[in-house]
Amino acid sequence: MLRLYHLPLCPFSRKVRLALLEKALVTEFVEVEPWAQDPEFLALNPAAEVPVLVDGDLVVCDSRAIVEYLEEVHPEPDLLGETPAERAETRRLLAWFDVKFRREVTDPVWGEKLLKRLKRAGTPSSEALRAGAANIRLHLAYICHLYDDRRWLAGDRMTLADLAAAAHLSVLDYLGNVPWEGFESARNWYAKVKSRRSFRPLLMDRVTGLRPAPHYDDLDF
Repeated sequence: MLRLYHLPLCPFSRKVRLALLEKALVTEFVEVEPWAQDPEFLALNPAAEVPVLVDGDLVVCDSRAIVEYLEEVHPEPDLLGETPAERAETRRLLAWFDVKFRREVTDPVWGEKLLKRLKRAGTPSSEALRAGAANIRLHLAYICHLYDDRRWLAGDRMTLADLAAAAHLSVLDYLGNVPWEGFESARNWYAKVKSRRSFRPLLMDRVTGLRPAPHYDDLDF
């Protein structure tokens, strides 16, 4: 059985969870606090970061490495794309959301409002929050641009690009920091991803003492 060490409201953990659930792979999910410096977890990943996938004697760290590994070992259903061009576009958008979106939106908002709270690392930076709030609108506009011309973000089939984007947006949506008004195409796309069976466990995640936004688990938000 596969085992995934994860933090429930971590977007990178969520991306891998979605991939595992889309592929219907039997997995044991182990919740950890990577900053706790637990020796057992550090033995798996000295970088002290989640997610970490254990497959027998093999340990795979880093969400990008994990989803690529899953595609090679469990290729059905395909989440990268059938042609080289489709796979290139999926990988481009994976980088967009895991690098650019993370830097411009996730870290300034999720990192400040939630991660600092979980780590007891001080109060959120108002400057970072303002920057994230401005940047997310640009990214939502880009999602609208993509979805207006395609059935999914990378093309006509759902891919890891959709899972990565939805994973990042879902943690921000939990916090009530996604301004869906004015971005109808992005909202419609997210509702489509949110309604998938693989997404349901994510909607049940909760942080002690921090309620999600009222619409967080509403499929018809």
